[in-house]
Amino acid sequence: MDPIAQFRAQTGASDTQIADLKTFLDMLAEANQVMNLVGPDTIPDFWNRHAWDSAQLLSIEPEAKTWADLGAGAGFPGVVLAIMLKGREGAHVWLIDSLGKRCRFLQTIVDALDLPATVINGRAEEQQVKVEIVTARAVAAMEKLLGYAQPYFQRGAKGLFLKGEKAEAELKEAARIWHFDSKLEVSRSDPRGRIVSVGSLRRVR
Repeated sequence: MDPIAQFRAQTGASDTQIADLKTFLDMLAEANQVMNLVGPDTIPDFWNRHAWDSAQLLSIEPEAKTWADLGAGAGFPGVVLAIMLKGREGAHVWLIDSLGKRCRFLQTIVDALDLPATVINGRAEEQQVKVEIVTARAVAAMEKLLGYAQPYFQRGAKGLFLKGEKAEAELKEAARIWHFDSKLEVSRSDPRGRIVSVGSLRRVR
């Protein structure tokens, strides 16, 4: 099965969503020639490595409409989530990154695809955004990532983070300074990856 057909089968993506993802891929590939957004060798595997890796979060939290992507970078998972949520009433994704040039790239994508998304250039932990789900991919180890995400938990969010095969070890380290409920699932896009669901979060006294 070709990668697009496989992605469509995995997600139920519409023709419009596939078209938006193709445009996103084209703009990413072009921008990646002058900016270090993703590893160049991952572009050919866009549909599994990036698109499905991101979109699988919606199968875990299918009712969630508001998301914050911390350290949004090249737009994974946030831009993919916004594409898949486009047209759903009340849906919105906040794409938060501290680097101006990444935010400018993200804004061009949001504008070109008319996405239900807001790009914020700033530190994740300083924003006042209230969402159902806070997410991130390849931003920091869990100990530090939970610090970035803490304000969102305080406003009622749950966490859903894309991590690598060291996720369990990272959670053990994070437990030294954080109390939290967590669940680990194997990533559907790569058996080496993990999806970390985090519930209540507070700092160890």
